[in-house]
Amino acid sequence: MTIMNMVDAINLALKQEMQKDKTVVVLGEDVGIDGGVFRVTDGLYKMFGENRVLDTPLAESGIVGVSIGMAINGFKPVAEIQFDGFLPPTFDQLLNHASRMRNRSRSRYHVPLVVRLPYGGGVKALEHHSDSPEAFLCHMPGLKVVIPSNPYDAKGLLVSAIRDPDPVVFLEPKRMYRAVKMEVPEDEYTVPLGEAKVVREGYDVTLIAWGAMVRTANEAADKLKDKASAEVVDVRTLNPLDEKTILNSVKKTGRVVIIHEAQRTGGFGAEIAAVISEKAMLNLKSPIQRVTGWDVIFPLPKLENYYLPNADRIIKAVEHLMEF
Repeated sequence: MTIMNMVDAINLALKQEMQKDKTVVVLGEDVGIDGGVFRVTDGLYKMFGENRVLDTPLAESGIVGVSIGMAINGFKPVAEIQFDGFLPPTFDQLLNHASRMRNRSRSRYHVPLVVRLPYGGGVKALEHHSDSPEAFLCHMPGLKVVIPSNPYDAKGLLVSAIRDPDPVVFLEPKRMYRAVKMEVPEDEYTVPLGEAKVVREGYDVTLIAWGAMVRTANEAADKLKDKASAEVVDVRTLNPLDEKTILNSVKKTGRVVIIHEAQRTGGFGAEIAAVISEKAMLNLKSPIQRVTGWDVIFPLPKLENYYLPNADRIIKAVEHLMEF
């Protein structure tokens, strides 16, 4: 075991998979010589050379389009989109080609592609650098969507994503890149896609979150100790969604708060709320609550803390449920 932050863990996952499988290649803007904006790919260019770590032009649609062609022809590309707000130009390639190729070809062709990108707020960034596009992505059939919340899961989930035969978008909460350190095995391991995790046991209320919001949910649970016992569920993979783990927790507690930093309307929390309403309605003791970002463009740094969900907002939602 070695103490690592999320940047170290992702870097190690990439290095080990590239050593293990010569078809794994990394490409994106500044991922080579500079090692990426957040230094996630640092050292890979020197270790594997320019034929396997490719600095690309500033053309996100081209990066993903080329990666799809490489994937169909036997490679396992790991493409980096430099920031979340630069992802929309790739939607044509992701929606109309990557996510449909298996169906279009009746499984003759697969697209073992991973698209990595830092996402979310909390680092006082500029416009187009703090968005949370997971709901867009989950609405694309055939596309898997993964969001780790800690270094251990980041490494194991990324390895699983690289080895998956279908396209995976791997959203990395940039606020967590260096915020948390924990023990991470240096040896290879995987964390299965499609499995949520109960990271904290409780019996009064279920807090459902992903990415950086898992840490915020745990902070709220700590502060709630004298008022309510909160169970925290880390969704980890949004598509495919682990309904079983979520529903088991809801049936135990009877109360639910869903937390995400994306805008409220049309956010993925609404999908989870619908699943709970359809399959565990009679287990609910109170209405489902959502604590989310506001329905506005992500603000510039001065208002960032007001926009992002925090422990106090979660606690207020839980208190409302307990009094219902």
